[in-house]
Amino acid sequence: MKASNLTPLKFADASRSVRHVFIRDLVLDSYIGVYDHEKNSTQKIRVNVDLSVIENMKNLDDNINNVVCYEKIAQAIDTIVKSGHFHLVETLAENIAAMNLQDARISRVRVREEKLEAIKNTTSVGIEIERYRK
Repeated sequence: MKASNLTPLKFADASRSVRHVFIRDLVLDSYIGVYDHEKNSTQKIRVNVDLSVIENMKNLDDNINNVVCYEKIAQAIDTIVKSGHFHLVETLAENIAAMNLQDARISRVRVREEKLEAIKNTTSVGIEIERYRK
């Protein structure tokens, strides 16, 4: 049965040997936005990432090289954010998703990105995308 594109699939699923790796509330300074006042100073953003990772069915041997390392993912996100100015939060989220899908063990990624200072009287504004390996 084909999955609906309206219903998010689970990120962890024992029946498919999939584990859920995630990063919560990574706050970074970013050059982001289309308006002139956004181009000359940084804004705080919050990034959340959910990854569906195909489990390694061999023994993990308690070795970090046998898993998807969330520290490396967080560092890669930081590198992307620091790579330059992004006009759209959508562009940054797509770049983060694409970076994660380069790892063949990652079958699905959800990126939630929030600008924390963009709109007065709000906690945050932003987007969430989900991408998967076809």
